[in-house]
Amino acid sequence: MATWKPVPFRDVSLEGRFWAPRLRVNREATIPHEYLQCKETGRVDAFRLDWKPGVEPKPHIFWDSDIAKWLEAASYSLATHPDADLDALVDLVVALVASAQQPDGYLNIYFTAVEPERRWSNLRDAHELYCAGHMIEAGVAHFEATGKRALLHVVCRYADYIDSVFGREPGKKRGYPGHEEIELALVKLYRATGEDRYIRLAQYFVDERGQRPRYFDLEHDENADEWQSDRRARYSQSHLPVREQDAAVGHSVRAMYLYSAVADLAGETGDADLLAAGRRLWEDVTGRHMYITGGVGSSASNEGFTTDYDLPNPTAYAETCANVGLVFWAHRLVQLDCDGRYTDVLERALYNGVISGVSTNGKKFFYANPLASNGRAHRADWFGCACCPPNVARLLASLGQYVYSVAPGEVAVHLYAEGSGRLVVDGHPVTVRQHTDYPWDGEVALALGLSAPARFALRLRIPDWCRGAAARVNGQEIDVAAATERGYARIAREWRDGDRVELSLPMPVERVYAHPDVAEDFGAAALQRGPLVYCFESVDNPGVPLPHTLLPREGAFTATFDPEVLGGVVVVNGTGAAVEDASVEGGLYRTRRPELRTVALKGVPYSVWDNREPGAMRVWLREV
Repeated sequence: MATWKPVPFRDVSLEGRFWAPRLRVNREATIPHEYLQCKETGRVDAFRLDWKPGVEPKPHIFWDSDIAKWLEAASYSLATHPDADLDALVDLVVALVASAQQPDGYLNIYFTAVEPERRWSNLRDAHELYCAGHMIEAGVAHFEATGKRALLHVVCRYADYIDSVFGREPGKKRGYPGHEEIELALVKLYRATGEDRYIRLAQYFVDERGQRPRYFDLEHDENADEWQSDRRARYSQSHLPVREQDAAVGHSVRAMYLYSAVADLAGETGDADLLAAGRRLWEDVTGRHMYITGGVGSSASNEGFTTDYDLPNPTAYAETCANVGLVFWAHRLVQLDCDGRYTDVLERALYNGVISGVSTNGKKFFYANPLASNGRAHRADWFGCACCPPNVARLLASLGQYVYSVAPGEVAVHLYAEGSGRLVVDGHPVTVRQHTDYPWDGEVALALGLSAPARFALRLRIPDWCRGAAARVNGQEIDVAAATERGYARIAREWRDGDRVELSLPMPVERVYAHPDVAEDFGAAALQRGPLVYCFESVDNPGVPLPHTLLPREGAFTATFDPEVLGGVVVVNGTGAAVEDASVEGGLYRTRRPELRTVALKGVPYSVWDNREPGAMRVWLREV
């Protein structure tokens, strides 16, 4: 079913003044910083398995996953930017991980060193299979990035052992992970090794989920009533068989990883029923539960989904891991039919809710990503539950794979960024060189390099935020509207070396309005320019009480590149109306309407907020 294949990130270079600095910071600051944090907090040395009762720090049940994601990010970095010191460090950590593997293949520091008698006893809460999944992903990444098999061998042994424990065959456990992740990891392992048992195990974990009697009820020997059982099951998306689900519930990160695996399996096996379930869930998530920033999961109480259109701003959870997971899921779906509705969401999440998760210096992180703050929300150096920092690092280190895909006779350009890609189309080597200042500017020029003429179709994504796109091939106008299929302008012809395609994507500053059932945003507007959502911070608007500021119903905002702000960003400027302080004197309530004063407003991309002086922030402002 999946005819499209992503162009590997090692064959794509990203340059320019938007992505190049971020990727350099990820490589030179974030990845080293995360290793030091893992070392100082005991995560690395925990693989020595020498913990004793009473000794601090005590290994945690999901520490393995932090090391695994760091190994994955570091491996990707080595693939694009060889570094002898980092390579040696990765080899050292891989050897340490390998030394912790048990004779039967089991690998988990907590349930080997701390509570060995409780192995596989609490699949609902203990994260064993989740940690296994991340380590499998690390093993595949290390092998594909470096060609080394040490970690791949470890994770294959572990996956073989897990396969001997779980399944529907007599004597096996009919369990599945409380925190999904291993499902998508096993598909990656299948693709790397060609071993069918790994994809069969992934299929088992997906299809067993939600079957009655519920495994987690049996596991905990609980006699809870149906309502309590269902409430707990919804948290881990195990309330119904996956094929019967049509609404996103529970913990948002778990959901994103499960839905990513659903897309993978549908693509690999051609399972139409599974794909239909995944598409129903996509419509629900993006149509009723997604923030304008691409954040998902609105509630801190369950780290996940609540009711339809419940999207509070100051208390928005929008966990960075969930936003990363949304990118993973969208990327998998777009490989199935090259539909721009998936890439539009991928881009929205990537440029807003994902990169907001890391500071511009690469050493501070958001776990939750609120859309409003009174000055108390800030990034942290690290977390006790440190899933988000290495998740962002591994995505950024492999960012190139999201730019292009190929299929028989087809090339798709999903994202626009200064740089180049080395592709192979029907056996023909093709180089695509992008010249653009995207997302600061909507002009994109693509130069094609071919050793010999070749006929194929070039698909250029026309973003959903863009109206009035124009395209030219070697200076000749293309009818974009007529050429556009499912969000991509398809240009089929014989291409020759030096052919040039120019794409113009107008980027006015626009007001965006939420669905009227999003109560917090009713009567309010947000600003967006191209793929970037904007916010207002106190540091840029001194003396303006942002919580008491309104946007005039009419009035344009202008966009200007300001090299002095946050290393150089496009800022937006306009006017608003703020409540006069003197007009609210006289107690809690009054019959006199507050007076307004005109104020200048300056907005910056949401992705870079909270990198300067602390203060209030707003994405949405009420309109007068």
